[in-house]
Amino acid sequence: MTKPPKTAQTAGGETHQSAEDLGVDALTTNHGVPISDNQNSLKSGTRGPTLLEDFVLREKIFHFDHERIPERIVHARGSGAHGVFEATDDISDLSKAAVFTKGEKTEVFVRFSTVAGGAGSVDTPRDVRGFAVKFYTREGNWDLVGNNIPVFFIQDALKFPDLVHAVKMEADRGYPQAGSAHDTFWDWASLMPETTHMLMWAMSDRTLPRSFRTMEGFGVHTFKLVNAAGKASFVKFHWKPRLGLQSTIWDEALKLQAADNDYHRRDLFEAIDTGDYPQWDLGIQVFDEAFANAQPYDVLDATKLIPEDDVPVRLIGTLTLNRNVDNFFAETEQVAFLPSNIPPGIDFSNDPLLQGRLFSYLDTQNSRLGTTNFHQIPINAPRCPFGNFQRDGKMQTKVPKGRANYEPNSLADHGEDGGPRESPAIGFSTVNAATGTDESGDKLRVRSESFSDHYSQARLFYRSQTEAEQAHIASSFVFELSKVGLLEQVPGRMVSNLLNVDEDLAKRVAAGLNIPLPMKAPAAKEPIDMEPSDALSIHKNMKATLEGRAVGVLITDGTDADELAAIVEKVRKAKGKAVIVAPKVGGAKLSDGTQQKADGQLAGTPSQIFDAVGIILSEDGCAAMLKEGAAVEFVMNAFGHLKAIGANDAAQPLLDKAGVVPDDGVTGLDSKFVKAAAQRFYAREPSVRTLA
Repeated sequence: MTKPPKTAQTAGGETHQSAEDLGVDALTTNHGVPISDNQNSLKSGTRGPTLLEDFVLREKIFHFDHERIPERIVHARGSGAHGVFEATDDISDLSKAAVFTKGEKTEVFVRFSTVAGGAGSVDTPRDVRGFAVKFYTREGNWDLVGNNIPVFFIQDALKFPDLVHAVKMEADRGYPQAGSAHDTFWDWASLMPETTHMLMWAMSDRTLPRSFRTMEGFGVHTFKLVNAAGKASFVKFHWKPRLGLQSTIWDEALKLQAADNDYHRRDLFEAIDTGDYPQWDLGIQVFDEAFANAQPYDVLDATKLIPEDDVPVRLIGTLTLNRNVDNFFAETEQVAFLPSNIPPGIDFSNDPLLQGRLFSYLDTQNSRLGTTNFHQIPINAPRCPFGNFQRDGKMQTKVPKGRANYEPNSLADHGEDGGPRESPAIGFSTVNAATGTDESGDKLRVRSESFSDHYSQARLFYRSQTEAEQAHIASSFVFELSKVGLLEQVPGRMVSNLLNVDEDLAKRVAAGLNIPLPMKAPAAKEPIDMEPSDALSIHKNMKATLEGRAVGVLITDGTDADELAAIVEKVRKAKGKAVIVAPKVGGAKLSDGTQQKADGQLAGTPSQIFDAVGIILSEDGCAAMLKEGAAVEFVMNAFGHLKAIGANDAAQPLLDKAGVVPDDGVTGLDSKFVKAAAQRFYAREPSVRTLA
């Protein structure tokens, strides 16, 4: 920071100490001019008008007025972190990209986000989650911009503005702010059969993740890998969480929203802050043109996935998030992802949705960040050397020297710097659309017949779920469609589409909405039955581990100190985190007379923020808790959200008042509880809520 001279003289000759003399940095304008008074604006007299001459005031107000940039149209609410990607497998036979060189470590920045809500919305609505990774490779930035769902609503980017307009808050009333349960979305979706597969995922627990750390990520589109010989292979990218998959349930998500608007953001920050670094494995599904042509769907259709049973996911690297951002605005808000950022060795396919995104993102970032030079913002700047002949523009921070601002030039022949040159040997080059053929042709506004099956994979997804997951999907459709108001034809139209997916699902939704079962909607192509896939189910991919999970332990005055110490130690050994909750902020006095500090106060630390709960009370403490609504709800919600409950004998009256019925998830405070705490008890659900 600019510092003024050590001393300054007034007109009367008095010498004053400078900021440097006092051992502090000088407060200056953005242009380095030291500021003498930051408390009062320049006025004409003591009570006169403020003068336009006051450049300190004008700069300060101007900057304040522009502290917020236009928020993202979608993915506005995000959370970011720094990390490293390490390539762990040699795939040089598939790609020449340096980022995939075995042992190569590449800096990354990752941003997770919701889609529909604004920047001031909450973390936990039913919504798709963005999963965008910026790799700062030594061959330039690679932005893998994806979601936590492997498919998308639409097949062609031309429909993207319609999707976003429909799912965002209704234009006339400005609500709902961050959800899809309203007329306009379901009107549009029910008229677009191609959305059906994505709707199955959106209505599943995939859109209610427990945390960013326990959700998958997908590149969504089909890309290509290109090796040194120029041979191309089709590829799908997957992120597999090391902690396994885990979700919340609908009632729990609603209560989490009330308990902690920043639930996912806080979880990510605190995990990194305490050294429990989140990790994902990068996987690829690689296939050739022959495989693609043999499938009953088009691999370029973003509403389709490649079943992992047909093409297993090969793990090739590990992503570790190990550093939180230093400044949320400078990094998480200003980061600009571009699907068009790819290094040599990776290429695009002819996916029409991907092709549209290549244009849209660049245009959006220019508008959002206010300058074509957004790549110079530190979070966006490549870590490798870069140079070209692009010049000037708003907020240009580089100072190119010499006359070379065009290419080709012969300035080097005259002893001048001629600037960078193209590098055919190492530079990016586009391969043919397929591995050996050119698919170009006449310019047409058509959609391939191979894109016309809208229901087979939706059926595959539904029939791959457990019974509990199917019930959640049906109940989600009922809830969302029940919010449709004036457009009375929409629920029936949506159910008629669902009849092409599964008749039982359609019947359950119709019964839940109390409407007659409609006729099946005509299908552009009759769906086929595909073999169910365990990879599509969250419940079949959850890990029975406490690692990365939290157990809330409720205590009161008189709680047995040994019981508390024992359960905390058991949770720690299982790699979980025990969080002590007490009625008062100061904690509670234990049976041995010691004061146990609490991590959270009962009224503000409900059980929905934990993965399991332990209840360790004294008889007097339990009697007090029977009169405390927050304590009853603490236990009641844990039971209703299908979590394990471990309790000592003295706590039994509280369990009885909360309506807890003994089952495999209700245990004593022993090793059985620690094992139970690593799972949910979905068999309990029909006894605690009505599902479709």
